[in-house]
Amino acid sequence: MNLTQNPSLVEQLAASYALGTLRGGARRRFEALAREHAQIRAAALIWQGRLASVAELQPQAAPSPAVWKRIENLVRAEKEAKAMQAARGPATAVAAGPGWWASLNLWRGASFAGAAVAVLAVVAGVNLSSTNSHLDGQVASLGDQVKELSAKLSATPEIRYVAVLADDKSAASMLVTFDPKNQRLLLKRVGGFQEQPDKSLQLWALPQTGAPKSLGVLGNEPVVRLAATGNDVREVPALAISLEPKGGVPAGSGPTGPVLFKGALIETAL
Repeated sequence: MNLTQNPSLVEQLAASYALGTLRGGARRRFEALAREHAQIRAAALIWQGRLASVAELQPQAAPSPAVWKRIENLVRAEKEAKAMQAARGPATAVAAGPGWWASLNLWRGASFAGAAVAVLAVVAGVNLSSTNSHLDGQVASLGDQVKELSAKLSATPEIRYVAVLADDKSAASMLVTFDPKNQRLLLKRVGGFQEQPDKSLQLWALPQTGAPKSLGVLGNEPVVRLAATGNDVREVPALAISLEPKGGVPAGSGPTGPVLFKGALIETAL
């Protein structure tokens, strides 16, 4: 069986390997496969990282009284052995010095290591399902974040055309951008001009041939939005703003007042 074609089995074996329940020949075979296949090696490393994090977050567990009793018995036995060796004489004591099996440090380290492994195994076993649930929740949360970012990206204006309209002294007075995604012209006043209450500013498209085309009448707000389509600005080399009677002039009649601002319309993206 090709283990790499069974991701769920790879996850189970990697979890068992990291937990320490995969033993003997099965553990050696898994290690050999991990050396040969990056997918299996990555799964093992991921599970080792997960369980290491779980172990770090768990509170310390004190050894049971039985462990301490066993340590006391070992210490007492070691003292008695030393006393017996001393009674037999120096030569016998040297020849039969305490071996590594009777070492207090050995048994103390083994006791603590055994307790730590037991705690880790219990904690990891209990929290394995909750860890997977937590990871599923994180994946779902990431999915929601992607959807939210996609929605924000869709709502973000796309600037396809831009124009800076200036007066006869080349002083910038109006910044114009076109958003094809939202089908909208955005006009921002950047100069100090303000029309009289009985007058209105009207935006015009100046095609290469033919008469000017009205794109809308501006209000007196600092930022004005006008509905427009791509056809209204496509192949239009310039825009202009004229001063008209209140409410502007009807479409198709052309500007009747003076042209106050004018500028080239530039396409920013193809």
